[in-house]
Amino acid sequence: MKLLITGFDPFGGETINPAWEAVKLLPESIDNVEVVKLQIPTVFHRSTEVLIKGIEMHRPDAVICVGQAGGRYDISMERVAINIDDARIKDNEGNQPVDEAVYPDGNSAYFTNLPIKAMVEEVKAMNIPASVSNTAGTFVCNHIMYSLLYNIERSSVAKKGGFIHVPYIPAQVIGKKNTPYMELATISKGLEAAIRAVGKYDTDIRVNGGAEF
Repeated sequence: MKLLITGFDPFGGETINPAWEAVKLLPESIDNVEVVKLQIPTVFHRSTEVLIKGIEMHRPDAVICVGQAGGRYDISMERVAINIDDARIKDNEGNQPVDEAVYPDGNSAYFTNLPIKAMVEEVKAMNIPASVSNTAGTFVCNHIMYSLLYNIERSSVAKKGGFIHVPYIPAQVIGKKNTPYMELATISKGLEAAIRAVGKYDTDIRVNGGAEF
């Protein structure tokens, strides 16, 4: 199996993005999975252009996009992306869409077909906090997840795709009182475990992964 994994560049005034930094630390192969890495811009629509070009170049079987979720304490496997761009802050090119569709002809939402519960269990087996998340937000992270799943359905650009959110790293929480973080090496090991699960499980396992809110 070939897997393309992406990470965003820094945004929102940060000088580092743990998503891309953790992706860079991944090995070139994980069990039976060949790992291809790609940095994408934190920019609405242009991020999709870069992603699709990367997919066309590498022809992966599966794609995982990774993004920063400052304030979360664990590695979050996203279940669903919604067809809305509603930006609280500007992206890296100054775009700030409000209540715009990602794709006007797309479904209201798309669900990942990655084995996210198996991925969570594989990460937790490494003693790293992980969970299923039911919201990827409405910024570029949701935008790229939705775009990926839309293109998988419409164009068969890959067999599987989804999104993982990761916490801040320690350097980012200086001056951010009571903000969760995770060591960069730990995030990367968590991503490695998640990728291992993608290679192991063709369909997801049936375990509780719900949330109260």
